[in-house]
Amino acid sequence: MEVLHSKILGEGSPLLILHGFLGMSDNWKTLGAKYAENGFQVHLIDQRNHGKSFHSDLFNYDVLAEDLKNYMDHKGISSANLLGHSMGGKTVMQFAVSYPEKVEKLMVADIGPKFYPPHHQAILNALQRLDFNSISSRTEADEHLSEHLKDWGIRQFLLKNLYWVNKGTLGFRFNLDVLKDRMEEIGENIQTTDSYNGATLFLRGSKSEYILPNDYPEIKKHFPNAKIETIDNAGHWLHAENPKMFFSKSLEFLNQ
Repeated sequence: MEVLHSKILGEGSPLLILHGFLGMSDNWKTLGAKYAENGFQVHLIDQRNHGKSFHSDLFNYDVLAEDLKNYMDHKGISSANLLGHSMGGKTVMQFAVSYPEKVEKLMVADIGPKFYPPHHQAILNALQRLDFNSISSRTEADEHLSEHLKDWGIRQFLLKNLYWVNKGTLGFRFNLDVLKDRMEEIGENIQTTDSYNGATLFLRGSKSEYILPNDYPEIKKHFPNAKIETIDNAGHWLHAENPKMFFSKSLEFLNQ
């Protein structure tokens, strides 16, 4: 059994945090440290095919949820608070409906249980065009990406995944080929009959279209005890765009 890579901060009640598509645990280190300062043992986890975790051709929410269960078993964690953003939010939703006894509280950041059509094609195509035989620095990689991706913030987010595969050769930590091949899985909905009755908080960005008011009934169907709150002046990366409000609302929920 392969176990997910993580970075663990602090002591106290376990809080497991899962990043989004093409992200990594490092995306959460600043907020993770703040939760740790407030009495939580924070586990910043790399999901399979991301960060420093193992690569695999298998990629869907059932196996991502099973990875999380295996991780908790390996670490001797009987139950935990869970926080997932985007793809990570889908993983923790699937985990909660599959293993409800292992969840203390559930937090989902800017994603719903519904199906989302594939919409990362332009990013994946741009990443596949990078030729690391001719690119020898992060700056060069950024220049090449900028020809196809104009958003500086998205490029910086993606380039965090660069590392030296060996001396003189750069590569990405995520498993690009599998993620491109399994892209439809990223948008999958949880099963229509699945539900989790525990305490749940959905946080949505005010400028994001991932969770809209007409999605609330479906959220409530699957998560009847869910609260849905909005993070002001934030899009899909709400934890990075308004970290103060995100932290405040999430900590208040955890401490209730």
